[in-house]
Amino acid sequence: MEEPCGAGAAAPLRGDVEEPKQAAFARLQEKTDLKLPPANWLRESAKLGPAGTTILGNSKKSKPFSSFGMAYDFIDSVGNDVDVVSDSENIKKLLKIPYSKSHVSMAVHRIGRTLLLDELDIQELFMRSSQTGDWTWLKEFYQRLIDQKWQRKKKSKEHWYQKAILSKFLYYSINGDGAAQPVPSTSKQHQEGPVAGESDEAGRASWPAPFEMPSSLSEDPGASNQGNVPLEPSYIVGHVASAPKEQNLTPLFNDGENSQGLKNDFVRNILWTFEDIHMLVGSNMPIFGGGRYPAVSLRLRDNNKPINVLTGIDYWLDNLICNVPELVMCFHVNGIVQKYEMIKTEDIPNLENSNFSTKVIKDIAQNILSFLKSNCTKEGHTYWLFKASGSDIVKLYDLTTLCEETEDKYQNPFTMPVAILLYKVACNMMLKKNQNKKHYGTIRTLLLNCLKLLDNGRHPQIIASANYMLSELFQLDEPKKEDSTDFPINGNSDESYSEEEEEMPDSDENGSYSNSSDPPDDNKAVAIIKSVGELSVPEKYKSVHRIRPSCAFPVCHGTEERCRLVLNHVLEGLKSVDSSVKKEGDLPAADPSTPIPLKYEDESTSGGPECLEKQMALFLDKMGSFQKGKHSSQSGMIPGSWQYKMKLQLILKSSKAYYVLSDAAMILQKYGRALRYIKLALQCHDTYCCLCGSMLPEVLMFLCQCLTLCGDIQLMLAQNANNRAAYLEEYNYQTKEDQEILHSLHRESRCQVFAWATDLSTDLEYQLSVSCKCYEAAYEILLFSNLKKENPEQHIQVLKRMGNIRNEIGVFYMNQAAAVQTERVVSKNVSTTEQQLWKKSFSCFEEGIQNFESIDDATNAALLLCNTGRLMRICAQAHCAAEGDFKREFSPEEALYYNKAIDYYLKALRSLGKRDVHPAVWDSVNWELSTTYFTMATLQQDYAPLSRKAQEQIEKEVSEAMMKSLKYCDVDTVSERQPLCQYRAATIHHRLASMYHSCLRNQVGDEHLRKQHRVLADLHYSKAVRLFQLLKDAPCEFLRVQLERVAFAEFQMASQNSSAGKLKTLFGALDIMTKTKGAFQLIRKELVAESEQISKDKSPAEGVSPSDSSVGLNKEEVLKLLSIFESRMSFLLLQSIKLLTSTKKKIGGINEEEVVLKTNKQVYSLLLRATANKGLTLLERTDLILNLLEQLAPNSEGSNGGIQ
Repeated sequence: MEEPCGAGAAAPLRGDVEEPKQAAFARLQEKTDLKLPPANWLRESAKLGPAGTTILGNSKKSKPFSSFGMAYDFIDSVGNDVDVVSDSENIKKLLKIPYSKSHVSMAVHRIGRTLLLDELDIQELFMRSSQTGDWTWLKEFYQRLIDQKWQRKKKSKEHWYQKAILSKFLYYSINGDGAAQPVPSTSKQHQEGPVAGESDEAGRASWPAPFEMPSSLSEDPGASNQGNVPLEPSYIVGHVASAPKEQNLTPLFNDGENSQGLKNDFVRNILWTFEDIHMLVGSNMPIFGGGRYPAVSLRLRDNNKPINVLTGIDYWLDNLICNVPELVMCFHVNGIVQKYEMIKTEDIPNLENSNFSTKVIKDIAQNILSFLKSNCTKEGHTYWLFKASGSDIVKLYDLTTLCEETEDKYQNPFTMPVAILLYKVACNMMLKKNQNKKHYGTIRTLLLNCLKLLDNGRHPQIIASANYMLSELFQLDEPKKEDSTDFPINGNSDESYSEEEEEMPDSDENGSYSNSSDPPDDNKAVAIIKSVGELSVPEKYKSVHRIRPSCAFPVCHGTEERCRLVLNHVLEGLKSVDSSVKKEGDLPAADPSTPIPLKYEDESTSGGPECLEKQMALFLDKMGSFQKGKHSSQSGMIPGSWQYKMKLQLILKSSKAYYVLSDAAMILQKYGRALRYIKLALQCHDTYCCLCGSMLPEVLMFLCQCLTLCGDIQLMLAQNANNRAAYLEEYNYQTKEDQEILHSLHRESRCQVFAWATDLSTDLEYQLSVSCKCYEAAYEILLFSNLKKENPEQHIQVLKRMGNIRNEIGVFYMNQAAAVQTERVVSKNVSTTEQQLWKKSFSCFEEGIQNFESIDDATNAALLLCNTGRLMRICAQAHCAAEGDFKREFSPEEALYYNKAIDYYLKALRSLGKRDVHPAVWDSVNWELSTTYFTMATLQQDYAPLSRKAQEQIEKEVSEAMMKSLKYCDVDTVSERQPLCQYRAATIHHRLASMYHSCLRNQVGDEHLRKQHRVLADLHYSKAVRLFQLLKDAPCEFLRVQLERVAFAEFQMASQNSSAGKLKTLFGALDIMTKTKGAFQLIRKELVAESEQISKDKSPAEGVSPSDSSVGLNKEEVLKLLSIFESRMSFLLLQSIKLLTSTKKKIGGINEEEVVLKTNKQVYSLLLRATANKGLTLLERTDLILNLLEQLAPNSEGSNGGIQ
């Protein structure tokens, strides 16, 4: 015989029912008469547990829903770790099938990998059917297929006699003195029923009605009982929702559980591992202990009847399940105690007449479990395992399918308990879902299967709650990671189990029974065990069906699909809530097919920013009233009722989904769609605010995010005015789902509080103002709800956006002012319109700067200071005198505004501190500052205010301004702006040189000053030349500077007396001329490219645009400069010839100067001929000049300083 003690391990579980302490049992004296009742008989006894008053031995009849009571208490075990949940009596009955001829009738349900087994008392069921008329379909089915001559079997008097003496024996055993005492009269009623055998009601659990609706979910869920069922909301948008906590779920179903007999009233609940099968087992067997025996079970046996195998298996399994090491047997004859015998649990299988193999029992257990797991595949279905009395055939039927074929599914009394259990298991997993997100597919399947079992009219609360949980499974606030390891992809994601059910071996041979009581047309059975003997064959049945194949979470292709799934569940939840709320008579019936108009703003109708101010004030006033706790529901929902709490959660969820949709549309640049979604999000929020007494910080935070996004969208719409028609079309489109959700919202509120923020306007100024007001509203919420400290990031974001939008509005007004200025014809004065625009623009910039400075955003503050500087320059330009250029002078107003502009640019630089903070902004501010100084200096130079200031004073100011402009003009840093900086610097040096040159011409007297001016002019000319040489696109400017240098040399030469000095100056001037060769080469290149382009345009077949043409030449400018160049060259050559000739006469002999003289004469004669010929083209003249310059400096090509 095998060693039996290894067959199982048991661990007691703490349930709601407190396990009784083990009672020390009293050994009864010999000859004690058990027919006499003890004094304590049938009184409630702590030693026998809470069931003491009704217990008749340990074979108390199972309650029809006992496994559900256990499952509710130990919800953690259901669906994952445990294979079977059942009463120990049912387990024993199943394991004894091959040994017993008695009938077996059990209901089987599957939740995840767990099977729930309950006794299905057909006799009791059909008794009920005769009285109430329900269950007739099952009665007919039973009579047709199984037992035509069904009749009620009554239990014998012997049965009740044995029960009674066992009960009395147990009470004697805990009674202490063991003496037979007469029963007090008060207990008489307990005695009569069972002993007399007149009725078996006492030993039988009452069956529930097919479905009694709990009072809280009755047909008229009006105001009177809405408050009965508390369902605390425990989640807020932003935290992916948790399911309602367990303690909140229990009251939700209390009425239903009690009426359905779903309480767990087992004395002990045990987690029992039998081989590799994990079971949650309920047991009421009294366990005694004390003295030498820490734990024993007590049995009463008739000495005249030997123990049979069935009794042995019973005793062995009871002790094994309860982990009791020994059995105490009391033998009696006709109720008179004879003797006691002690047997160890592991010896029970070897008792005389009761030999059985523990290995066979293990094989039976595994075969039955495999058979059930392979065939009970549909979650939520009720399966019926049936073996007729005396039959060898075990059949499995799907009662849910049979019921639906005949009557409505609610005729199945298991529907509601199964639905509740599916719901509770899902809730329990939701509470832990953050630990493991791969359970999402499982949770979703549980909830979908739960919803399949429920009827909206009868169970609106569970349906609403389940839909809410389904919506919570979809992550809205983080991108979906479609990782196959987390979410195995399964095409059939709605059903968690594949539809192909594995056929059991030989199950198609249903017809070939030898037993005539099984008609051959029983094709209703899901599966059949042809002979109970098969169950003893090791591994005869293997569980081929994966108990939880991939319950794949649906793979969402993008945010929009995910949000649409969420909104679909939210809508179903809202429908459930709305259908359960009594409709008020004055509430207009909404037609879901009629779209709710989305208001469209036109410039003509919008009241502009002033109207916005009023709407904002109203909104903020309303926000303040939320803080005080005012709220109302138009539909008549009572605050605190489950409908009220659930609707709040669903509305908040839909608001979150619309927000995410809006954000996604924004990223795709679908701004019309984005505005429509944020409008819906804010309408949901408005309804939430109407219903909710107190605004939670998380909800206010979310409202702040919505308004911020709305501001972003309005700004983008303002910046993309070209696509307005497309945006309007997107904005006005509505899905049926959105309309239905809106109708549900309109049951509670008008949804107009945020209308000012979400209208689509065609007026740019209005759109910018709306955007600004959205940010301001978000900021106000952060301020008055004290969320600033808890959400510093959001606070910074809102202030950044406020600064940005104020900059946008400031720039808008500034550009308008500039446009008005250009349209102003010859009006002397600045118009009031312009001044108003300046003021608006300035105040916007000022507020924006404050916003950025409050969050230490130096870069953006610098940019706004820069824009304010630009505004000051526009003001300066507006004040330039309009009397025409002839009398124009640089006015004090211009100077004032330019100096203000300079101040703002310097503040911007101070704000940045150093270039490293933001090189691009730093360079930009420097450039603007340089430009302002340059403009101011240029205007003072060109329109000198001589009526107010002395010439010297003006020259000093111009010089200072130019030098400052140079200081902020960075010519060395390599960047895109470098050529501009070089051109600017070259121009400044040129202007300064010209100014000092002019001073030198006009000045008389002070020789020291004249010398200083001469040196400065020379210095600035040479710097200008060097910078222009670096540029490849300024040949004309370079020529002009060089010609001015020649003029400067001529001016110097005029004041010289000695021939040698004059010659030196002359040669210097000619050298300057030869250095213009590079400029002429550039000019020639441009002219050639231009003529080639013209010829190509005439033959379009070859028309390829030349890439080397970089600058469009100003031909008039070139002609003018060329003429001056020719005349100056002619003059210098003539002067040099004269001077050289006179010196030659004096010195005599041939030297270098003679060669120079010869060359100069040759060049001069060529030049004279050329200038005499008026028919030469510009290109020919340029070629001639280049040729002449080549002759003048034949040996100095490498050093002639052409433009590199």
